[in-house]
Amino acid sequence: MTAPKGYSARQIRLHWIVTVLIVLQFVLHDPMSEAWDLIEDGQTPASHWLVLSHVIGGVLVLIFALWRLALRATRGVPPPPDTEPPILARAAHFGHLSLYALMMAMPLSGMVAWFAGLEPAAEVHEVLRIVLLALVAGHVLAALWHHFWLKDGLLLRMKQPLD
Repeated sequence: MTAPKGYSARQIRLHWIVTVLIVLQFVLHDPMSEAWDLIEDGQTPASHWLVLSHVIGGVLVLIFALWRLALRATRGVPPPPDTEPPILARAAHFGHLSLYALMMAMPLSGMVAWFAGLEPAAEVHEVLRIVLLALVAGHVLAALWHHFWLKDGLLLRMKQPLD
């Protein structure tokens, strides 16, 4: 399969939808954490729309991450910029794979913690939250570095479809 010149409109939309969902997951962390604390204390938390939103958001992140992986497998992704040193291209590839792994592991660990009430899954979920935050920060910084320092047009690939 030949690599496309850019991302498709669907890939771009899914990228930004997942971005918004992940940001919302971080915003909705506190209500979910408070509900979990009640469960740990042997109480039943009251149904709250913010908690439900966090659960639904996590499920959507998982579904959209799987959809994005299917698109990557069937359509492909554009190659790194020609000027990208091989070690940075490998680091970017590993970073993207890690982000996809976390977009699946986070919802799965959260679902196991919430629906099965398993404390170890909740602890894994909490650790993965910090790892995801670090990877997202690195992803954003790398995109900005490409855009403002290298000026190689990499960031624009997630703005405008190129088929």
